[in-house]
Amino acid sequence: MLRRLWHIMLKEFIQVWRDRRLRLFLFLPPLVQLVVYGYAINFDLKHVPTAVYDEDRSPASRDLVSRFRASEYFQVQHFIDNPARLRDLVDRGEITLAVRIPPDFARRLKSGKTASLQLIIDATDSNAALITAKYASLVVQDYSQELLAQRLRRLEPPVSLETPVAVEARAWFNPNLISRTAFVPGVIAMVVMLVSLMLTALAVVREKEIGTMEQILVTPIRPVEFLLGKTVPFILISLADVALVTLLGVYWFEVPFRGSVLVLFVGTLAFLFNSVGLGLFISTVSSTQQQAMMAGTFLLTPAILLSGLIFPIANMPPFFQHLTLANPLRYFVVVVQSVFLKDAGFLALWPQMAAMTGLGLTLLFLSVMRFRSRLA
Repeated sequence: MLRRLWHIMLKEFIQVWRDRRLRLFLFLPPLVQLVVYGYAINFDLKHVPTAVYDEDRSPASRDLVSRFRASEYFQVQHFIDNPARLRDLVDRGEITLAVRIPPDFARRLKSGKTASLQLIIDATDSNAALITAKYASLVVQDYSQELLAQRLRRLEPPVSLETPVAVEARAWFNPNLISRTAFVPGVIAMVVMLVSLMLTALAVVREKEIGTMEQILVTPIRPVEFLLGKTVPFILISLADVALVTLLGVYWFEVPFRGSVLVLFVGTLAFLFNSVGLGLFISTVSSTQQQAMMAGTFLLTPAILLSGLIFPIANMPPFFQHLTLANPLRYFVVVVQSVFLKDAGFLALWPQMAAMTGLGLTLLFLSVMRFRSRLA
């Protein structure tokens, strides 16, 4: 049995190496995804394009504007003098934030009254708009507290102002809140699913498409040996891709790896049960490699969107939150990020490991049974 299995695996490796397009598929998509998620996809909001419409033109208004210019989160690109120009900049998407200071700004501050300030935000991207509003509010809040402190110091006798509650925020595991620190480990999960699912489905379908499946069936090779010989090579290739992405993530993107290689390896194997089983299932419903590729793409996209890597699961409607429980990629993303950033071990990750193992064995069993019925 081992000899026959070895020859099937060797045949699969030779076929993969001879197919130039398949060779590119093994390593090019992981590298492209790593570069895209490491550089292009970035939720860190800095240098927000900003315009200032200062109708007051007083020392107080200039002081406020200087605070926006000094902040790394805003880049004041335009000083405008009429509302039409402001609307034009927002409509054309040249600015995200417009700060409009009314003509009575300094006068109301000197009289001890509350001065109004208008922040106009382009909310086409709602997430960026919320972050921009928060950063702008912090700048104005600091300015307002400083003015209040100055007023209290001018009183007779002087009054000191102390904040009743002091908040000290501390971010664990990703102290600088860098997006790629969270996304690069998630690329490993997508790489494993992409490579193992697609290649498993294509490898089995290829035998049917070129007409060699019937020749294999008349040989002493048993169905279990055939399936193992087809899937084990791509499991090994997936593990090699994981090692490649991990090394690039740690040494190129400087993402910290605080956990255990063994925990990452075991979690990857548990997830591979799911992607390989799903690949076998696709092979049973596809007659050509094109059909297998389309089916794999159809399943891959919602799996990524419902994994919690890009969109938080807690923000999804209840129906989709329950639907994610059947998505193995959801559990693997937690495992990879926890191993990289939290140094989590088996004790902390056993629920995700158990869920992936249970889903994977079930899916693998159903796929094998369907495959055996198709062979019969």
